[in-house]
This record gives sequence, structure tokens and C-alpha cells, in this order.
Amino acid sequence: MTLLTDQLCKDYPTRSGSLPVLRGITLEVPDGEALAIMGPSGSGKSTLLYILGTLERPTSGSLKLEGQDPFALSEPQLADFRNRHIGFVFQDHHLLPQLSVLENVLIPTLVHKGNGAEADRWARTLLERVGLSGRLDHRPAELSGGERQRVAIARALINKPRLLLADEPTGNLDRASARNVGELLLELHRQEKTILVVVTHSQELAKLFPRRLEMNDGSLAADEGQP
Repeated sequence: MTLLTDQLCKDYPTRSGSLPVLRGITLEVPDGEALAIMGPSGSGKSTLLYILGTLERPTSGSLKLEGQDPFALSEPQLADFRNRHIGFVFQDHHLLPQLSVLENVLIPTLVHKGNGAEADRWARTLLERVGLSGRLDHRPAELSGGERQRVAIARALINKPRLLLADEPTGNLDRASARNVGELLLELHRQEKTILVVVTHSQELAKLFPRRLEMNDGSLAADEGQP
């Protein structure tokens, strides 16, 4: 799988006219690569991530995943494509408070009528790999911030996606937890051979990644501090 964008643009209408947020983003991320996109708030990096994840449509330009243009699909087909091929980790974990850790991880599997026992085994395996095998029946309120984010990472991987996207995944964590979550993301990415794209304003998180790009005013450039 290769992630390709060609001249992606995103504009939002305002009372005073069109507001450009992304300006001609052309990007190629091959299978197995980990990419960090840095930039200040308002630079357009989260908008780009949402388009890569098919949560938003571009104003113009193209996106291809596995050689397919997902925006050419119908809405039900697009939702199915997203569920099968893309995993998300957000700054806020978005765990359902009334469900256990194990139940939260299994939520994305409920869309398809597959092998429930197999999904349960894989969820337990993922939770063991993120260090939460002893917390399966706990509710989110009983976990630390770092533990909740680890649950969110396991949930993002439950359907074995080829593309893993993370939006400020360490933004709400203390320094030690942030580094642990960043290293865990990269470790699981290598094990599962995903494409990993993270957007962040954290230099510490970005430095863990072999490839880094800088987003400014809707445009991408190579990170000047990258070796």
C-alpha cells in the first residue's frame, strides 16, 4: 500500500470569501514508512490528516490509497473502506465510559459480521502488547491518561488497518507518558507494517520518527532539523 496525494487543496467558505487551509499538498508515503508532520496550531496539519483519513473531502486534488480513490466511492462504500483500511488515534481517546477496556477495543469490529471469537483473541493480544492485559474489565475512568491512550491505539489496530493516523496523540499527556506512547506507536507500526502518519506540535515526539515534514500556512516542506 502506498499513500499518494496530488495537489490537495482545502478551502472553507467565510463571509469575506474563501479561506485556503491546504495549498497544493503533494505527498507520497510508501508502505511501512512512519512520517511525522509538525506545525503550529492553525497550520492545516489536522485538516490534512482528516482528508488522508477520508473524514473530510478536499476542495480539489486527489488522494489514492492502495491505488484507489476513496472519494470516488459512495458514502456507504467509503465508510466500509475507512473501517477496514484506516485506524485513528486522536488527542482525546474517545473511549466510551460505560464500556470496559476490552469492549472499547472491539467497537470497530461490530460493523462487520465476522468471527467474534477471533476478534476477541486479537483484541486481547493487542491489549497485552500495549501492557494492559490486566485491565481488560476496567472502565476508562479507572485508567490513567497514558493507559487510555494505549487503549485507543489498540482500538485503532483492531481491524488490522494498512494506514494508521494519529492527531496529537501525546498532546494531553505528561512528558514520560508522551514518550512511552510515541515509542509504542512506532513499535506497533513496525510490527504490523502499517503506514503511520502523525501530526504534532511536539518536537520530542517528532524526533522519534525517521521522516519529518513541516506544515506552515497550508504548505509542506522538509523539516530543516532532519538529518
